[in-house]
Amino acid sequence: MSMIEVNNVSMCFNMAKEKHESLKEYLLAAVKGKLQFEEFYALRDVSMRVEKGEFRGIVGLNGSGKSTLLKVISGVFKPTKGSVSVNGTIAPLIELGAGFDMDLTARENIYLNGTVLGLTPKYIDEKFDEIVEFSELRDFLDVPLKNYSSGMVARIAFAIATITTPEVLIADEILSVGDFRFQEKCEERMHQLMSGGTTVLLVSHSIEQIERMCDKVTWLEKGRVKMDGDVAEVCAAYKSLGENNE
Repeated sequence: MSMIEVNNVSMCFNMAKEKHESLKEYLLAAVKGKLQFEEFYALRDVSMRVEKGEFRGIVGLNGSGKSTLLKVISGVFKPTKGSVSVNGTIAPLIELGAGFDMDLTARENIYLNGTVLGLTPKYIDEKFDEIVEFSELRDFLDVPLKNYSSGMVARIAFAIATITTPEVLIADEILSVGDFRFQEKCEERMHQLMSGGTTVLLVSHSIEQIERMCDKVTWLEKGRVKMDGDVAEVCAAYKSLGENNE
């Protein structure tokens, strides 16, 4: 059963050609009809299919369209062209702090973010201690999130998003923050989710992590699919790109 189908998706953004020094300049140019834009395609005719229970890695250089693809699949962006279908609930871990209020404490944000993800206050009550234990941040529960490091925010976000067994987990570089021991803990949690049938999409700059965790890999280059398939084959080709540039 296909959990995710991406069919000929393109994502185009209008980029301002000229830089305006102030909002006033921008508004004046808009009123006079002098704003000029150029089209930038972050994705071009991307297609992929992810089966139920699959652990799919997505690799590519900075600016290749990886994060944009995850946002299209998550429903954050509506594609300019093409279609996406997801057969299940999604737990997205795309932007650290998304769904959080940085002025509130971690305790308050557990309830806020849990609600954003569709969890009931009663369910969060039942799982609160488990979330805190996994994040290892009990001593900082009543500290505002704005005083947290990015790694600490990631711990809270990951603990909340994975407290249920989502049908699809989407993670964008979430394992690149935090210490090595916590990254191992997150990997173990991902494998536990997969044993329960969760489908995982992971963007990572660590090719070793992709090789270790994934079943299949999609390689994006300048918004297009350059290669798609077996982990060993795609990763070997991707690594050779770096070797050739040395």
